[in-house]
Amino acid sequence: MTTSRSTPLTTQPTSTPAERRRVVFATIVGTTVEWYDFFLYAGAAGLVFSHLFFAPAGAQFATVLAFASVGISFLFRPLGAFLAGHFGDRYGRRPVLMAALILMGAATTLIGLLPDFASIGLAAPILLVFLRIVQGLSAGGEWGGAALMAVEHAPEGKRGLYGASPQIGVPLGLLLASGIMGLMAVIAPGDAFLAWGWRIPFLFSVVLILIGYYVRRNVEESPVFAEIAERKKENTSPVVTLFRKHALLVLVAALVVAGNNAVGYMTTGGYVQNYATNPDGPLGMEREPVLFAVALSGLTWLASTWFAGWLSDKINRRNTYLIGWALQLLGVIALFPLVNTGEVALLFVGVASLTIGLGFTYGPQSALYSELFPASVRFSGVSIAYALGCILGGAFAPTIATLLVQSTGTTVSVTIYLSAMTLIGACATLLLRDRTGIPLGPDAEQEQLSSPFKTRAK
Repeated sequence: MTTSRSTPLTTQPTSTPAERRRVVFATIVGTTVEWYDFFLYAGAAGLVFSHLFFAPAGAQFATVLAFASVGISFLFRPLGAFLAGHFGDRYGRRPVLMAALILMGAATTLIGLLPDFASIGLAAPILLVFLRIVQGLSAGGEWGGAALMAVEHAPEGKRGLYGASPQIGVPLGLLLASGIMGLMAVIAPGDAFLAWGWRIPFLFSVVLILIGYYVRRNVEESPVFAEIAERKKENTSPVVTLFRKHALLVLVAALVVAGNNAVGYMTTGGYVQNYATNPDGPLGMEREPVLFAVALSGLTWLASTWFAGWLSDKINRRNTYLIGWALQLLGVIALFPLVNTGEVALLFVGVASLTIGLGFTYGPQSALYSELFPASVRFSGVSIAYALGCILGGAFAPTIATLLVQSTGTTVSVTIYLSAMTLIGACATLLLRDRTGIPLGPDAEQEQLSSPFKTRAK
């Protein structure tokens, strides 16, 4: 039952400017730590795990298995999203975020302590995959909570800008993970990197988790959820309600993120790094400069993500996305011709160009998703749609790219695949009606329940 909008409390957040600044800072720090942990595994998959944990499968198949272990975690992200959505819509955004941070950090640290196949045999890859699954569960709960904390605290007309704060945790996490891996490749070159150097970045997660926990515990609960709790309007079964009333919206929203995610995982999933540095591959480039080039591309991704969030407040979410899909398609077409030159500078140009479109199709996402779903099921909606989109998009993108190159002998096949995923994301965006600025509070639920689709079909 929806109440009438008799008070203005739900149209604007009640948090103070100081609290909003704390939320933005805590969101950036927390998501950076989470994605550092998540991308660290992806970056190590082709560089390390294929050699130390999956080597008995043979050179080529070991790489496929290593990238498949990256993708397996995505299959468990919806479970994490279901749990986070249920508890986040019933008990609040903040406790879910704290739990996700601790879970991710514990799994990452244990990976850094894990013996390899030579030491404990088949138990090594089994334990590695199990810890990756734990990372997937954590990631499933992280994004939705961080997105809502940022957007639901945002002042009028700045949801896109505030919502970009959890989004830039992705490029910052990529920059940090690739940068530290690159640094360790210099400190412990050659065999030393495989012997012990790769473990240091995983163990370093302990320090980052402590920092993230300290920052997040000082942030207040989302004002929208605080209103929901005060009015005792929490949904007792938000996931059931979500799929009974909004299943099609979940699917279309998932396709939006899938179009971005498949392309983004060419770098965040470690594919470009492995393709460029594989000694048995066509390029055989040095590991250290490639890792640093990918790390630096995180800066262009950060800038375009933040700018796109700001721009979406000016020209609306839908228009910003459509510009982004066009830029992303251009980046996809240019990527492998530049990487295949074997020149580090041109590889950087390729991955940096790709990140411009990625930023435009990622920066406004927190605000877009938050404005799509009603308040009573919002945490469930954004978390589950995002998790499903990551399965459809990034989960097995590096594995698919590896198999495509092995079967066709050319990266043109990968370009076609990524172009198709970009067009799918663009088509999904075209189906959605722009809802920029719609009230987010529980008293506006009737307005939030109006059709989010461009056709306005019921």
